[in-house]
Amino acid sequence: MKILVLGGDGYLGWPTALHLSEHGHQVAVADNFARRHYDDELGVESLVPIEPLRGRIAAWKELTGKEIGCYIGDLTDPVFTYRMIGDFRPDAVVHYAEQRAAPYSMIDRGHAIYTQSNNVLGTLNLLYAIAEIDPRIHLVKLGSIGVYGTPNIDIEEGWLDIEYNGRRDRVMFPKRPGSFYHLSKVHDAHNIEFACRIWDLRATDLNQGVVYGQQTPETARDDRLATRFDYDAVFGTVLNRFVIEAVIGHPLTVYGTGGQIRGLIDIRDTVLCIQIACENPATKGEFRVFNQMTESLSVREIAETVARAYPGEVTIENLENPRVEAPEHYYKVAHTKLVDLGLQPHLLSDTLIESLFEITKRYAHRVRPDALRPTVNWRSPSSS
Repeated sequence: MKILVLGGDGYLGWPTALHLSEHGHQVAVADNFARRHYDDELGVESLVPIEPLRGRIAAWKELTGKEIGCYIGDLTDPVFTYRMIGDFRPDAVVHYAEQRAAPYSMIDRGHAIYTQSNNVLGTLNLLYAIAEIDPRIHLVKLGSIGVYGTPNIDIEEGWLDIEYNGRRDRVMFPKRPGSFYHLSKVHDAHNIEFACRIWDLRATDLNQGVVYGQQTPETARDDRLATRFDYDAVFGTVLNRFVIEAVIGHPLTVYGTGGQIRGLIDIRDTVLCIQIACENPATKGEFRVFNQMTESLSVREIAETVARAYPGEVTIENLENPRVEAPEHYYKVAHTKLVDLGLQPHLLSDTLIESLFEITKRYAHRVRPDALRPTVNWRSPSSS
């Protein structure tokens, strides 16, 4: 297949591109390097150094002989988006190209507006380009498990069968997101479902849990192929952040009591889920939803797991929760569709965490400890 990976310079986009290339697909990546600019803005950088995108691509070709195409531009530019789709003519488009951090979207009004305009309008441009150039292209869109919130009922995979006043219908599962970032994912889902319904497009929305890990078999081949490893309180995902805090002797920063439950997935499973979705496409006019997670743990349980695995003293610090969320809640999420298609999950293990400790020890000198403390407060709207 010809597969275009949007956001191909990012934490997940880059290892996804390598994985798809390794498994025989013709791959191209696209990026506008916004994620690297966020580092400049926040004064932080990936714990693991990362090469420029063209250097990464050259290293992959040197090591494997496989070519990866490259497009530099922004999805909010319709001219670029149409030209890219028309030039590469993909069978599938993997869409990671969005601002991905809930805290970043909650910094102030400007960051909220940027997140929603970048994410929603970029996806709309992409939908129009696919519809006008080749409606057979399968859109594989990275959503978020966070769009559902924490309802007091079981979370189904995207759709819900309901009965009301004696009548039945099938509707998209109700969503109650907790940030402007997650709201952008809700808007995306409705726009994509609408496009599938009226233009007969085909799309898979992957509502992904919190990703942990830094290596896949492909990125581990050479330091030049490494992907990001974020640790700061804005972009650092919870387990990765706890690992880094343990290694540098910083308390594990648990927000509130830590009773909030998160769906989790290993980065190796993320890239495999994308492969499975691409190789088993949605049908014409179908908008399908897969919940892309493999297990769930509370934030407190994640911290305790890291503390047990670390061969040294670890303390846990309960901070006032900057987010607006229930401290304890019901959480049961259906996630069987990808397993039915062949996913064999990697579940969280001490072995995986120990490998993350080793990576962190190698680059611990790059940590900026003050970046670990949360500075974005959901309860305090700001215009600047």
